[in-house]
Amino acid sequence: MNSRKTDALVAVGALCAIIGGTHANLSWTGPLERPLDPAGTLLITVAALSLAYRRTAPLAAGAVAVAAAVVYYAAHYPGVFAAAPALASVYTLAMLGRRRAAIWLSVAMSLPVYALMALASEDPAAGNWMTLLSGWLVAMVVVGEVTRSRRAYLRAVEQRAEEAERTREEAALRRAGEERLWIAQELHDSLTHSISVVNVQVALALELLDRRPERVRPALEAIKESGHEAMRELRATLGVLRTGEADGADGAEAGLAGLPRLVSRAEGAGLRVAHTVSGEPYALPPEVGRAAYRIAQEALTNVLRHAGAGAVTVAVEYDPRKIILKVDNDGEPGTAPPGMGLIGMRERAVALGGSFTAGPGPHGGFTVRAELPVRAAA
Repeated sequence: MNSRKTDALVAVGALCAIIGGTHANLSWTGPLERPLDPAGTLLITVAALSLAYRRTAPLAAGAVAVAAAVVYYAAHYPGVFAAAPALASVYTLAMLGRRRAAIWLSVAMSLPVYALMALASEDPAAGNWMTLLSGWLVAMVVVGEVTRSRRAYLRAVEQRAEEAERTREEAALRRAGEERLWIAQELHDSLTHSISVVNVQVALALELLDRRPERVRPALEAIKESGHEAMRELRATLGVLRTGEADGADGAEAGLAGLPRLVSRAEGAGLRVAHTVSGEPYALPPEVGRAAYRIAQEALTNVLRHAGAGAVTVAVEYDPRKIILKVDNDGEPGTAPPGMGLIGMRERAVALGGSFTAGPGPHGGFTVRAELPVRAAA
């Protein structure tokens, strides 16, 4: 039920209660009371029905209720119930945060009523409930303020709870996205490299099968080794998905410690690879070592697939604050359409706060360079 229907029902209920209570003589306003006639009933009706607009037009509804009540008491109609709509209007204004309007409406109600009592020929008796009008008006203002504050507090609590829930959902979605990206990068880097080596060795084996069959066995052994390597890295990736630990024993060589083996596999695929290390080596944080390994792996994969290079240089420089990895080749950039390799290498470097560049070298060929900051070097 919307607020307007609720207020209409409140107005009708108040009208029935006020008329019933007045006719039942449940209150007394002094010895000069006159019987309730149609004019008095009309004033009660106007005051009560004004409550139908207590939230849509609270000040106007309150003014109508106060005016009707003042006229009602000036005519000496019986009962204090005619003041109820005015009290309800004062409460509503305070509850809606219009404290000043509620206070002025209270003054507009109390001053005429007390003036009528002061000008009466007889002093009000102790049982005259109208003497308590100011107390009821103050109580309505206070209760309205308390209600408003409590509702504001509850809204704030609900908003904080909704914000916390939304933050948790956003964090969960962000973690899921980061995990999907990590899985895609790991599978792309490891499997693409192994498959590229296999393709090169298969092509070599097919070429030598008729002309120099004695050289087929090394090629097949290299294919077998590449298959084992692919399975090992796939198991390592799946192990991380099961345990959530990226630095388990199966993935121990996915760092610069595994770079010599990576170079050896590239040499087995027909490349001439020079591996150089400069600076004083030190232990790297696992995430830095893994990123450097994967960038070197993807760079060698691109050389095998696209560059047609004969010589490659993999250089690692240990700086106190960063690791500099360079992979140079003497081939051509190639004509293959852009893939995810360069994007993945750049993402790995940027994720660690580093930088990545890739493009033609100053003396031809193609150069990949990554700088990875070391935050927790041992």
